[in-house]
Amino acid sequence: MSLPDSWTGRSAAIQRHSASEAVFQDLRTAIGSGELPVGVKLPPEAALAERYGVSRSVVREALRSCQALGLTETRTGSGTVVKSARPATPRYGTFSTRDLVEARPYVEVPAAGWAARRRTAEQLENLQRIVDAMAGEPDATRWLRLDAEFHLAIAEASGNEVFVSVVGAIRAALAKQPLQRTAVLAARRAAADGEHRRIVEAIVAGDFAHAGDRMRQHLDRVAESADALRA
Repeated sequence: MSLPDSWTGRSAAIQRHSASEAVFQDLRTAIGSGELPVGVKLPPEAALAERYGVSRSVVREALRSCQALGLTETRTGSGTVVKSARPATPRYGTFSTRDLVEARPYVEVPAAGWAARRRTAEQLENLQRIVDAMAGEPDATRWLRLDAEFHLAIAEASGNEVFVSVVGAIRAALAKQPLQRTAVLAARRAAADGEHRRIVEAIVAGDFAHAGDRMRQHLDRVAESADALRA
């Protein structure tokens, strides 16, 4: 199947501050709309890099995200082919996205509340260090590691070993599919940084209810992003 003129002919300039995410989103939109139909073979990495005005490594990362979502398939010797117009339901280890989205508020919301009551000065300093590092981290993979560290640090600050164990298991499951997580979070990292900072502010203030509410709001936004990814 040949490439559609509607796709090859339109502009595809990409802003470099989020190049891999932008390339991924453009490809995903084109695939979802049918502009790049199922069965079409995508151009080689070098041609895509020229089209978008980015490096081949940027294109490679975007293609990995497409493949992780089941949108494309890379076949040895024959290149990358569009496999599906809709993302497959992501799975994180043995858990589905729905499993995690439904379970997290029951653990992480009260964990944030108890962290506001029980946190030590050292734990507050650690949480502040993490949110500061996240705000200045341009690399998505490293940002995701800091995100896992942030949520686990809150569980530890709660002083409840059940929360620590369950949140640790959730973060380990999420780490099984980092490309899918990158796809979910790429478009809202800046927003998540602000949400994390507001959670820490409530913990610093020692406000049990406010800390829990802010964690719930954050998890609601994460769930919305996951739903949008599957749409």
